[in-house]
Amino acid sequence: MTRRGLILSPVDAQLRILELESRIAKLEKINTVLIERVERSLDSQGSAFSLFQTAIGLERQVRLRTDELTRTLRRLEQMNDQLILAKDIAERANKSKTRFLAQAGHDLLQPLNAAELAISALSEMQSDEDGRRLARQVERALATIEGLLKTLLDISKLDAGITLPQVTSVSLGQLLADLAADFAPVAARRDLRLTVLPSSEHVLTDPIMLTRILQNLIGNALRYTEKGRVLVGTRRRQSMVRIDVVDTGPGIAVDQHALIFEEFHRGKGLAHDGEIGLGLGLSIVQRLVGALGHQISLNSHLGHGTRFSIELPRADGPLASLPAKVEDRPSQGWGLSGALVAVVDNDPAVREATVDLIRRWRCETVQAGTSKALIDAVSTLGRRPDLLLVDYHLDVETGLEALERFRAHVGSAVPAIVITADYTAETEERVTAAGFEVLKKPVKPAELRALMAHLLE
Repeated sequence: MTRRGLILSPVDAQLRILELESRIAKLEKINTVLIERVERSLDSQGSAFSLFQTAIGLERQVRLRTDELTRTLRRLEQMNDQLILAKDIAERANKSKTRFLAQAGHDLLQPLNAAELAISALSEMQSDEDGRRLARQVERALATIEGLLKTLLDISKLDAGITLPQVTSVSLGQLLADLAADFAPVAARRDLRLTVLPSSEHVLTDPIMLTRILQNLIGNALRYTEKGRVLVGTRRRQSMVRIDVVDTGPGIAVDQHALIFEEFHRGKGLAHDGEIGLGLGLSIVQRLVGALGHQISLNSHLGHGTRFSIELPRADGPLASLPAKVEDRPSQGWGLSGALVAVVDNDPAVREATVDLIRRWRCETVQAGTSKALIDAVSTLGRRPDLLLVDYHLDVETGLEALERFRAHVGSAVPAIVITADYTAETEERVTAAGFEVLKKPVKPAELRALMAHLLE
């Protein structure tokens, strides 16, 4: 082997071959590394391009989903606006209905008042037992209607915010004593023991609302208790006073505890003597308690009885005077015979029913629909009435305005009873401040006769 014209020995030739093979191996390694780098570079560029394409695709999908979501949100907003509008319309309609029902008490009670006065006069005309029995049945039916209507009106007034509590300091002893006297005949008729424990506690509440609450609770206890007793008592608890109404009735199942406060929901089982409640008593109790800011609780066990509890804040200081009951007024006899009674009412049916009734009590009558008509009738008669029965809501004037005009005409005061379906404290205060007596519709004949006798003494 030669190298540039030189002849190499076999050993040198062998070394040269080994050197060349080493160089070739290195070149192969370098080539392999370079190829790998190129391939990795190509792969990297391919992945980046792929990722780029994927990103573009995802962006397109995100844009599409975002547009779809935006359209859906807009539709939801439109639907929400429509729902809000519908809700506002429904609430306005409900408030309008509630206010209408609350303010319509006078017109709703007018025909009932006329019916009760007429049936009372009819009852006194009956000479046989069958006639009196039928009259009593009609009276009981009217009393049921009256109770339902008054409760519905009370609920409507509470919901409409027309009836607002007049919170003052109230003696529980006086209030509970009155309730005991009211419910004693009911308990005796049903052969139940009614125990109302005396109390010296004073509480901050509205006396009329609290009376209504306890009337419903005691009435329910007597209605659903078949045998045993009903207990009403008070207990002082630090700054609060708890009033308990406990009965030995059938009890109330746990799953009924919340439901019994709903309108027209009646507890399972029949009431005593087969009476069926209307399911409104506890509903109005809950509304009254809520309006007063008091707390009501229920503890009951099936077969062992029920306890309703009302918690009220204790009070010190002067006590509120509860309205005196008409039946508690002193009377030395009816003294109605021969008295001239003027009846002023814009409803002819009520006027005629009232006149028919008081004529049964041997009274003379004169009737009119306005103060002007009354003045004309009295002038023609030539005799001043001994007593006036005047409706509060007349067509062209109020009962108070009519009485003032009549007083100005005759030049002296004449005893008067203002009859109204307005149960607000403001109206009662306005009438009493003018020096007149108040009777609420529907008028109870016995209550009317007692008050007339008192004023004519």
